[in-house]
Amino acid sequence: MFTGIVEEVGVVKSPSPRQLVVSAVDVVRGVSLGDSIAVNGVCLTIVSLGEDFLGVELMPETVHRTNLGQVHPGSRVNLERALTMNKPLGGHLVQGHIDVTGHILSITPQGNALIMRCDAPPEVMRYIVEKGFIAIDGVSLTVTRCEASFFEVSLVSYTLQHTTFAERHPGDLVNLEVDIIAKYVERLLRKGGSIIRKDSTGITDEFLAEHGFSFASLAQE
Repeated sequence: MFTGIVEEVGVVKSPSPRQLVVSAVDVVRGVSLGDSIAVNGVCLTIVSLGEDFLGVELMPETVHRTNLGQVHPGSRVNLERALTMNKPLGGHLVQGHIDVTGHILSITPQGNALIMRCDAPPEVMRYIVEKGFIAIDGVSLTVTRCEASFFEVSLVSYTLQHTTFAERHPGDLVNLEVDIIAKYVERLLRKGGSIIRKDSTGITDEFLAEHGFSFASLAQE
Protein backbone atom coordinates (compact mmCIF):
# COMPACT_ATOMS: atom_id res chain seq x y z
CA MET A 1 0.00 0.00 0.00
CA PHE A 2 1.17 3.53 -0.84
CA THR A 3 0.05 7.14 -0.36
CA GLY A 4 0.61 8.62 -3.81
CA ILE A 5 3.19 11.07 -2.43
CA VAL A 6 6.31 10.68 -4.57
CA GLU A 7 9.52 10.50 -2.53
CA GLU A 8 12.06 10.67 -5.33
CA VAL A 9 12.33 10.80 -9.11
CA GLY A 10 14.65 8.02 -10.25
CA VAL A 11 16.45 7.54 -13.55
CA VAL A 12 16.18 4.29 -15.49
CA LYS A 13 19.59 2.68 -16.05
CA SER A 14 18.90 -0.59 -17.84
CA PRO A 15 15.38 -1.64 -18.74
CA SER A 16 14.63 -5.16 -19.90
CA PRO A 17 11.46 -7.24 -20.33
CA ARG A 18 12.16 -8.93 -16.98
CA GLN A 19 13.89 -6.36 -14.80
CA LEU A 20 14.14 -2.61 -14.43
CA VAL A 21 17.18 -1.02 -12.79
CA VAL A 22 16.70 2.54 -11.51
CA SER A 23 19.23 5.00 -10.10
CA ALA A 24 18.02 6.42 -6.79
CA VAL A 25 19.42 7.70 -3.51
CA ASP A 26 16.66 8.50 -1.03
CA VAL A 27 14.32 5.53 -1.51
CA VAL A 28 17.09 2.92 -1.20
CA ARG A 29 17.52 3.88 2.45
CA GLY A 30 15.68 1.59 4.79
CA VAL A 31 14.51 -0.88 2.15
CA SER A 32 15.55 -4.48 1.69
CA LEU A 33 15.43 -7.15 -0.97
CA GLY A 34 11.88 -8.39 -1.32
CA ASP A 35 10.29 -5.09 -0.26
CA SER A 36 7.65 -3.41 -2.38
CA ILE A 37 8.18 -0.09 -4.11
CA ALA A 38 5.98 1.93 -6.45
CA VAL A 39 7.53 2.82 -9.80
CA ASN A 40 5.27 5.19 -11.74
CA GLY A 41 2.52 3.93 -9.46
CA VAL A 42 3.18 0.24 -10.14
CA CYS A 43 3.78 -1.93 -7.07
CA LEU A 44 6.92 -3.96 -7.76
CA THR A 45 9.30 -6.17 -5.78
CA ILE A 46 12.91 -5.12 -5.18
CA VAL A 47 15.21 -7.90 -6.42
CA SER A 48 18.56 -6.07 -6.42
CA LEU A 49 19.81 -3.20 -4.33
CA GLY A 50 22.85 -0.93 -4.02
CA GLU A 51 23.80 2.41 -2.49
CA ASP A 52 22.52 4.33 -5.48
CA PHE A 53 20.27 1.96 -7.38
CA LEU A 54 17.54 -0.65 -7.10
CA GLY A 55 16.28 -3.32 -9.42
CA VAL A 56 12.67 -4.47 -9.67
CA GLU A 57 11.21 -7.52 -11.34
CA LEU A 58 8.82 -7.06 -14.26
CA MET A 59 6.18 -9.54 -15.37
CA PRO A 60 4.73 -9.60 -18.91
CA GLU A 61 1.38 -8.48 -17.46
CA THR A 62 3.05 -5.42 -15.92
CA VAL A 63 4.74 -4.46 -19.18
CA HIS A 64 1.48 -4.94 -21.08
CA ARG A 65 -0.82 -3.02 -18.73
CA THR A 66 1.40 -0.07 -17.73
CA ASN A 67 3.71 2.49 -19.31
CA LEU A 68 6.82 0.77 -17.91
CA GLY A 69 7.13 -1.07 -21.19
CA GLN A 70 7.94 2.27 -22.84
CA VAL A 71 10.79 3.41 -20.58
CA HIS A 72 14.36 3.54 -21.86
CA PRO A 73 17.77 4.41 -20.40
CA GLY A 74 17.51 7.95 -19.06
CA SER A 75 13.74 7.86 -18.50
CA ARG A 76 12.69 9.42 -15.20
CA VAL A 77 10.18 7.59 -13.02
CA ASN A 78 8.25 8.42 -9.85
CA LEU A 79 9.30 6.38 -6.81
CA GLU A 80 7.61 5.76 -3.47
CA ARG A 81 8.41 3.28 -0.73
CA ALA A 82 5.59 1.22 0.76
CA LEU A 83 3.45 2.81 3.46
CA THR A 84 4.44 2.12 7.06
CA MET A 85 2.39 2.64 10.22
CA ASN A 86 4.46 5.69 11.24
CA LYS A 87 4.23 7.38 7.84
CA PRO A 88 1.73 10.24 7.35
CA LEU A 89 -1.05 9.51 4.86
CA GLY A 90 -0.60 12.72 2.93
CA GLY A 91 -2.32 11.56 -0.24
CA HIS A 92 -4.80 8.68 -0.35
CA LEU A 93 -4.64 4.90 -0.15
CA VAL A 94 -2.98 3.68 -3.35
CA GLN A 95 -2.56 -0.04 -4.00
CA GLY A 96 -0.07 0.13 -6.83
CA HIS A 97 -2.40 -1.95 -9.00
CA ILE A 98 -2.86 -0.05 -12.26
CA ASP A 99 -6.41 -0.14 -13.60
CA VAL A 100 -5.63 1.11 -17.08
CA THR A 101 -3.39 3.46 -19.03
CA GLY A 102 -4.69 6.72 -20.39
CA HIS A 103 -3.35 9.48 -22.62
CA ILE A 104 -2.66 13.08 -21.75
CA LEU A 105 -4.99 15.08 -23.97
CA SER A 106 -3.84 18.58 -23.07
CA ILE A 107 -1.82 20.60 -20.57
CA THR A 108 -3.08 24.15 -20.07
CA PRO A 109 -1.58 26.89 -17.85
CA GLN A 110 -3.95 28.31 -15.25
CA GLY A 111 -2.41 30.90 -12.97
CA ASN A 112 0.49 29.28 -11.11
CA ALA A 113 -0.73 25.76 -11.96
CA LEU A 114 -1.22 23.51 -14.97
CA ILE A 115 -4.50 21.82 -15.85
CA MET A 116 -3.83 18.34 -17.22
CA ARG A 117 -6.62 16.56 -19.09
CA CYS A 118 -6.48 12.76 -19.51
CA ASP A 119 -8.74 10.26 -21.20
CA ALA A 120 -9.89 6.94 -19.78
CA PRO A 121 -12.26 4.17 -20.97
CA PRO A 122 -15.87 4.06 -19.68
CA GLU A 123 -15.17 1.14 -17.34
CA VAL A 124 -12.72 3.38 -15.46
CA MET A 125 -14.46 6.74 -15.85
CA ARG A 126 -17.40 5.38 -13.83
CA TYR A 127 -15.17 5.44 -10.73
CA ILE A 128 -13.83 8.96 -11.28
CA VAL A 129 -15.73 11.81 -9.65
CA GLU A 130 -15.10 15.53 -9.29
CA LYS A 131 -13.15 16.33 -6.12
CA GLY A 132 -12.35 12.63 -5.75
CA PHE A 133 -8.91 11.01 -5.73
CA ILE A 134 -6.99 9.44 -8.59
CA ALA A 135 -3.38 8.28 -8.89
CA ILE A 136 -1.60 9.20 -12.13
CA ASP A 137 1.82 7.61 -12.53
CA GLY A 138 1.73 7.02 -8.78
CA VAL A 139 0.92 10.62 -7.85
CA SER A 140 -2.14 11.25 -5.68
CA LEU A 141 -4.21 14.01 -7.30
CA THR A 142 -7.65 15.57 -6.91
CA VAL A 143 -10.02 15.48 -9.86
CA THR A 144 -11.07 19.04 -10.74
CA ARG A 145 -13.37 18.18 -13.65
CA CYS A 146 -14.99 14.99 -14.84
CA GLU A 147 -16.83 14.35 -18.12
CA ALA A 148 -17.96 11.21 -19.95
CA SER A 149 -14.62 10.38 -21.56
CA PHE A 150 -12.03 12.53 -19.80
CA PHE A 151 -11.08 14.14 -16.52
CA GLU A 152 -8.83 16.94 -15.38
CA VAL A 153 -6.41 17.52 -12.50
CA SER A 154 -4.56 20.60 -11.36
CA LEU A 155 -0.78 20.41 -11.02
CA VAL A 156 0.75 22.94 -8.61
CA SER A 157 4.37 24.01 -8.81
CA TYR A 158 5.53 21.71 -5.99
CA THR A 159 4.09 18.67 -7.79
CA LEU A 160 5.76 19.70 -11.02
CA GLN A 161 9.12 20.08 -9.27
CA HIS A 162 9.01 16.75 -7.43
CA THR A 163 7.49 14.40 -10.04
CA THR A 164 7.89 13.64 -13.72
CA PHE A 165 4.89 15.75 -14.77
CA ALA A 166 7.02 18.72 -15.79
CA GLU A 167 8.39 16.51 -18.59
CA ARG A 168 5.03 15.23 -19.77
CA HIS A 169 3.38 16.23 -23.06
CA PRO A 170 0.03 15.66 -24.79
CA GLY A 171 -0.07 12.15 -26.21
CA ASP A 172 2.03 10.62 -23.41
CA LEU A 173 0.78 7.41 -21.84
CA VAL A 174 0.13 7.52 -18.08
CA ASN A 175 -0.76 4.88 -15.49
CA LEU A 176 -4.16 5.33 -13.84
CA GLU A 177 -5.41 3.87 -10.57
CA VAL A 178 -8.83 4.89 -9.29
CA ASP A 179 -9.84 5.15 -5.64
CA ILE A 180 -10.33 1.61 -4.28
CA ILE A 181 -13.23 2.77 -2.08
CA ALA A 182 -15.40 3.32 -5.16
CA LYS A 183 -14.81 -0.28 -6.24
CA TYR A 184 -15.78 -1.66 -2.85
CA VAL A 185 -19.00 0.37 -2.81
CA GLU A 186 -19.96 -0.89 -6.27
CA ARG A 187 -19.16 -4.46 -5.26
CA LEU A 188 -21.41 -4.24 -2.19
CA LEU A 189 -24.26 -2.77 -4.21
CA ARG A 190 -24.02 -5.35 -6.98
CA LYS A 191 -23.66 -8.36 -4.71
CA GLY A 192 -26.49 -7.60 -2.32
CA GLY A 193 -28.73 -5.55 -4.57
CA SER A 194 -29.06 -3.15 -1.67
CA ILE A 195 -27.01 -2.20 1.36
CA ILE A 196 -29.91 -1.34 3.62
CA ARG A 197 -32.21 -4.03 4.99
CA LYS A 198 -35.29 -3.86 7.16
CA ASP A 199 -34.44 -3.16 10.79
CA SER A 200 -36.19 -2.55 14.10
CA THR A 201 -37.26 0.94 13.02
CA GLY A 202 -39.34 -0.44 10.16
CA ILE A 203 -37.17 1.23 7.49
CA THR A 204 -37.08 -0.89 4.34
CA ASP A 205 -35.78 -0.56 0.80
CA GLU A 206 -39.35 0.17 -0.35
CA PHE A 207 -39.74 2.92 2.24
CA LEU A 208 -36.53 4.59 1.09
CA ALA A 209 -37.53 4.27 -2.59
CA GLU A 210 -40.85 6.00 -1.88
CA HIS A 211 -38.94 8.92 -0.41
CA GLY A 212 -36.46 9.27 -3.25
CA PHE A 213 -33.67 6.99 -2.06
CA SER A 214 -33.18 4.04 -4.42
CA PHE A 215 -30.17 1.81 -3.83
CA ALA A 216 -31.44 -0.69 -6.38
CA SER A 217 -30.98 1.82 -9.18
CA LEU A 218 -27.38 2.36 -8.11
CA ALA A 219 -26.72 -1.37 -8.18
CA GLN A 220 -27.89 -1.61 -11.80
CA GLU A 221 -25.55 1.10 -13.09
